[in-house]
Amino acid sequence: MTRLAIFDLDGTLVDTARDLAAALNRQMALRDLPPIPLPDVTRMIGDGARVLLERGFAWHQRPFEEAALTAFLEDPDLEGGTLTTVFAGIPELLAHLSAEGWRMAVCTNKPEKPARALLAKLGIAEHFRAIGGGDSFPTRKPDPAHLLHTMGAAGGGRAVMIGDHMNDMMAARGAGIPAIFVTYGYGPVEMAAGNPTAPDCAALRVMLAAF
Repeated sequence: MTRLAIFDLDGTLVDTARDLAAALNRQMALRDLPPIPLPDVTRMIGDGARVLLERGFAWHQRPFEEAALTAFLEDPDLEGGTLTTVFAGIPELLAHLSAEGWRMAVCTNKPEKPARALLAKLGIAEHFRAIGGGDSFPTRKPDPAHLLHTMGAAGGGRAVMIGDHMNDMMAARGAGIPAIFVTYGYGPVEMAAGNPTAPDCAALRVMLAAF
């Protein structure tokens, strides 16, 4: 059976924290609020754009503003600002998996349009059969239906979920597939919830080879 690797995006394939922080803090600045430090923004990432904005306003003890979300989603940095990079080893890992016959997909709570634009800008879009964004289906992670829909769009296969957040681990558990937690991402290792952990892409490659 074809093997299928499903990757989270932010914190797993790409390091977007600094651009997300810049976009978030632009919305804060428009409201005369001081910038939120990068470590705090990093801890807010993983549940999609709306929740990131909600957490940003809550950090300032302010109510969420819908207008901020509309403007935030139009921020060009969401589609790959100058500070966003692919994590070390990811291009080589994707090329190796493609050569080994793996199918690959992305399952992210980021909206689909900026997710696709980001993957294209960074030159790794060609590896993925499907992109399941946070607005692609009726539900999103940690709901396993988000993951299952993405798996179906990719053509199915013996699947494994790779991510850096408890939402990835919970979605995999609900979908009945194994998961690998990458500790180089944004979530604390406690979010691994007993799943195997990979500190870098070299370790991840070894773990996937045994799958």
